[in-house]
Amino acid sequence: MKKIKLAVAGLGNCASALIQGIEYYKTIEDKDCIGLMHWEIGGYRPGDIDIVAAFDVDARKVGRDVSQAMFAQPNCTKVFYPGVPLKGVEVKMGPVLDGVAPHMANYPEERRFKVAEVEPCGVVKELEDSGAEVMVNYMPVGSEQATRFYADAALKAKVAFVNCMPVFIASNPEWANRFREGGVPIVGDDIKSQIGATIVHRTLTQLFKDRGCTLDRTYQLNTGGNTDFLNMLSRDRLKSKRISKTEAVQSILDTPLNDEDIHIGPSDYVAWQKDNKICFLRMEGRIFGDVPINLELRLSVEDSPNSAGSSIDAIRICKIALDRKIYGPLLEISAYTMKHPPIQLPDEVAKELVEMFIRGEACESFPTGARVAIRSTIR
Repeated sequence: MKKIKLAVAGLGNCASALIQGIEYYKTIEDKDCIGLMHWEIGGYRPGDIDIVAAFDVDARKVGRDVSQAMFAQPNCTKVFYPGVPLKGVEVKMGPVLDGVAPHMANYPEERRFKVAEVEPCGVVKELEDSGAEVMVNYMPVGSEQATRFYADAALKAKVAFVNCMPVFIASNPEWANRFREGGVPIVGDDIKSQIGATIVHRTLTQLFKDRGCTLDRTYQLNTGGNTDFLNMLSRDRLKSKRISKTEAVQSILDTPLNDEDIHIGPSDYVAWQKDNKICFLRMEGRIFGDVPINLELRLSVEDSPNSAGSSIDAIRICKIALDRKIYGPLLEISAYTMKHPPIQLPDEVAKELVEMFIRGEACESFPTGARVAIRSTIR
């Protein structure tokens, strides 16, 4: 039986939802089950993913089995599969670096990170000893140094890297070349949820464009009560996040909106929302006869399971890239599951290219036969 050995950097809500999902789908043998974009990818089903290493900095998680740490505070995501068995994998202390925003110390313990007072482990050695093949990065927003540290560790240990955070690694040409030359696949950057604020905003922007409606201005405001939103109260940690989310929408338009006409990004932290994310979206435009049209939408969704629905595909694509010896940025799955991929593509184009990649219709990431079609869609 084929397995995917997975390491997780950051055992927060997103990791908890992902691991719950892996166990949940082990109990289901129906390819038409709810919640997956792909039941099987290259022979790998969700239940074929094994957690073999995990890193965190919180005292309530470090030193515990993954199956216990994933439910520890400050995690607050929905528990939809409480019966995760013991994994025999101890959560190791990672380097703190910039992974903890200073302002979080001002909040009650159950809401903030509580840094463990132990020495960091040797992450590269842990990856090598565990036999990890893929590592998913779930560092907090604004963790530039920490994300680069884990990306570098993945390169040294020859472990494929899925960068779910808005720190530009796969989309940075220098890092992209390092992964390509190092013989390591990478997917990134900044995970785009199954049905999240970004994909909905992109889809509606495409609808305006396809139906001849001029989009004049738009905003997307998001609130939530998990540690991600608490962490993002420090506005100096949001630069790359705002860039990532804004470019994801701007890339749909033939002519980008002026900066003053588009505002996309986290708005505020509401503790009682916990892992529920609420998006308020407004679009103002003009239709036939230069007549105004206004669209408003409210989206409410559990944030972390929404993320896991995309990352579980990115992980499996990374594994088949390893199997096929395809290295560097995996452009198709990055465009499909990430907000800030190396190349932005319309979602329907990215989806078709992912299907082609899964079917093995190309010998390298980015099918040669599709390049003309791709170029015609890129602004």
